[in-house]
Amino acid sequence: MPKLYAEKPFRFARQLFADLFVVTWTVAWIWLGHRVFELIMKLAAPGRKMEDAGNGLADNLADAQSKADGIPLVGDKLGIPFGKAAEAARSLAEAGQGQQDVVHDLALILGWAIGGIPILLALVLWLPLRVRWVRTASAASRLRRRRGGVELLALRALTSAPLRRLATLPDDTASRWRAGDPGTMDSLAALELRRLGLRTRIR
Repeated sequence: MPKLYAEKPFRFARQLFADLFVVTWTVAWIWLGHRVFELIMKLAAPGRKMEDAGNGLADNLADAQSKADGIPLVGDKLGIPFGKAAEAARSLAEAGQGQQDVVHDLALILGWAIGGIPILLALVLWLPLRVRWVRTASAASRLRRRRGGVELLALRALTSAPLRRLATLPDDTASRWRAGDPGTMDSLAALELRRLGLRTRIR
């Protein structure tokens, strides 16, 4: 099982707070992006009215043209103006649909931008660090239970521990490590485990 959280209370609390903050941040920006989308889509209302009015007018004019065409002798000539007016009404409906499409595209772009960019920024800053810690802590947790793992943890501490931590160790730490001193190995392994927020018990 991967080690998702530290075992030390303070480090655990920091990680939990960071995770909850990222989740809250993500939910908040998703809500805001959706809200922006809804607000901008209200601008499409005139386009919908224009489309409905154009379609309704076109249907009525087409019906009038059909009736005019049924008049003997002069029906064809009487129906022509109604047909042209119906075409103009359909153009009006198409313009209304086009306005709605533009508003929808704008709302979609702004909604995704406003909601997505802050979320992406948070993930870029938080996720790599979180994944790196999980992988490192999981490996360290396995090593402390494995035969020979203490030596590997001690080596890791010598090569990666901050200098200020190494400066607190006894002066002969390096020579004792080379000699394979068990107490020194345990101390160095514990140093690495503490750095990761893990308990320092060595099995």
